[in-house]
Amino acid sequence: MLTKILKLMTVLLVSICPGMADELPFRLPQPTPNTQIFDHSHSLWSAVLREYVVMRGPQSRVQYAKIKAHRETMQAYINVVGSLAESEFTKFTEPQKIAFLINAYNAYTVALITKNYPIASIKGIGGWFASPWKIEFLTLRGDVHSLDDIEHTMLRKEFNEPRIHFALVCAAVSCPALRNEAYVAERLDSQLDAAADRFLSDPERNRFDLQSRTLYLSSIFKWYADDFNPKFGTSTVFAATVFVIARMKRLGLVPNDLIASAISTEFLPYDWSLNEQN
Repeated sequence: MLTKILKLMTVLLVSICPGMADELPFRLPQPTPNTQIFDHSHSLWSAVLREYVVMRGPQSRVQYAKIKAHRETMQAYINVVGSLAESEFTKFTEPQKIAFLINAYNAYTVALITKNYPIASIKGIGGWFASPWKIEFLTLRGDVHSLDDIEHTMLRKEFNEPRIHFALVCAAVSCPALRNEAYVAERLDSQLDAAADRFLSDPERNRFDLQSRTLYLSSIFKWYADDFNPKFGTSTVFAATVFVIARMKRLGLVPNDLIASAISTEFLPYDWSLNEQN
């Protein structure tokens, strides 16, 4: 309800003072829908990522200032994504849909940051009225949406794919790494696996302490525990722990005889500072 009130206030303000549109901190240009053949290589987005994402081992940092100064390619990709008609999206295969939505989420997040840059954290956007994830500032599939709409309604609700949580990046230090290439349908499974392995291999985000037999996990596994194979028992945290241990065993990060019921689980604090590379 509060978001709808904010949206109505925004429309009224812009109608009274049209020049304010470019000054609003979260307003982006709204593309015109079209039905042209979509580029499933997401080449424009990959060009931005290769140029402005700096990999640091299992982590990444983004050069937001440079993106803002040279935003032509970024804006071109936003225009392409935002102009895709719903009738065309429905024709995509499932991997094409998932790749499209992951890339759209990440691109719109970067666009939101650069629109408001310089800022210390994405949580500083939205002020008193709404969180940045609930602001309806982006156009997708012929309608205006929020980042939460992409994550919770379009991805989590429609697809049984917990690995999206290692691919969606919220511009914070504790987030998974933003890949320096776009997600694409023909390599989606291997890309999601690589994203999961990179995230779980980062001791700043997830680690096992053998002496205390404690698994320290990112808070992502607490917030989205339901998504990680809830068939394991009645505790969703236990399900997330089972998921993590299985993947960590494959990576050689925990003993092969480790079982989830024999350890304790704690969640690490989340650093919401901007994942920025100066």
